[in-house]
Amino acid sequence: MSNQPRIAFVHDWLVEFGGAEQVLVSLLEIWPDAGIYTIVHDPSGPCGSIVAGRQVETSFIQKLPRAKRKYRSYLPLMPLAVEQFNLQDFDIIISLSYSVAHGIIPQNDQLHINYIHLPARYAWHLYHEYISYPSFPSGIMSWFAKLSLHYLRLWDATTPNRIDQYVANSQWTAKNVWRYYRRDADVIYPPIEVSSCSPDTNKENFFVTVSRIVPYKRIDLIVDSFTKMDTKELIVIGDGPDLQRIKEKAGRNITFLGYQPFDIVKEYLERARALIFASTEDFGMVPVEAQACGTPVIAYRKGGVMETVIEGETGIFFDEQTPNSLVEAIERFEKVESLFEVKKLRSNVERFSKERFQREFSEFVELQWRQHRELNMPSKTARTEENC
Repeated sequence: MSNQPRIAFVHDWLVEFGGAEQVLVSLLEIWPDAGIYTIVHDPSGPCGSIVAGRQVETSFIQKLPRAKRKYRSYLPLMPLAVEQFNLQDFDIIISLSYSVAHGIIPQNDQLHINYIHLPARYAWHLYHEYISYPSFPSGIMSWFAKLSLHYLRLWDATTPNRIDQYVANSQWTAKNVWRYYRRDADVIYPPIEVSSCSPDTNKENFFVTVSRIVPYKRIDLIVDSFTKMDTKELIVIGDGPDLQRIKEKAGRNITFLGYQPFDIVKEYLERARALIFASTEDFGMVPVEAQACGTPVIAYRKGGVMETVIEGETGIFFDEQTPNSLVEAIERFEKVESLFEVKKLRSNVERFSKERFQREFSEFVELQWRQHRELNMPSKTARTEENC
């Protein structure tokens, strides 16, 4: 990129490693000298290695009690926290957001690009689901939590005025950006380590699900379904606040492995009969990784997975988030399991490679920066008049 603009990344938090963090890793490979700002950072956690040796600027929430583990409890303070970041030394700000990172306050001459994973789901399209979860606060604390989400929505509705360009990670997300912000968004699919996966035709007799164990991921639905089908083995990979609650009601045919590094996840994806995916996701990286490993997907028919899974060729969909609907889909899968071809699974996801993402995103940023400079550069006539 010409003139070497100074770039800063603003990320929601660096505590757990997931799809959003994978995007940050890919962008740091393009711009290794970029500044990094985040609400909370846990250097000893899964995200520690991705920013090792780099300066990470955190918010005041970092110093609050148990912030590294209970950072979600500080959600009401996060809009204030992200607005305190002083980014005036940078030319381009790239916020990577599924919560509040896009709410930074830019200077007049700065270019702010928001790579949006999804407008905050707990404040917008999944609000009523969140407040009905067993883990949602009860009593007077319930009303405090609802009031906090109400004010988060009001604040979030002001943030489009701070963003020059939206980039969505899927068409599904782009539609949500228009619905809640009334802004158009370009779509650049996120990066997947397709080349690191080795498809295996010798499948073992188990199913797998890989996810953070939080309510909207619907791991409870998957566990309930396999508890009913006690002759089928399920491996659950991931950690999160709902893990213990779900464990307590799981059948003996279900094994919980907790958080695992990608190398281990990849091994299970390569060996599994199918990946089970039950949530409404903005994009959903795990289904793409599963296909890259030659493993078909059994997924809920909603969200970004509709753009990555081809029904009958690389997976099967179910229509309701209920155990009966999922069980029926698994039974359908078993009847046609032998028809899924590793070659088709693999070729379907080549379009989501990391190299493609890095090329498309860097070209997008360069174009926007060039246009931004031209727009903010005084015209020849204006400069002549100033000199008179």
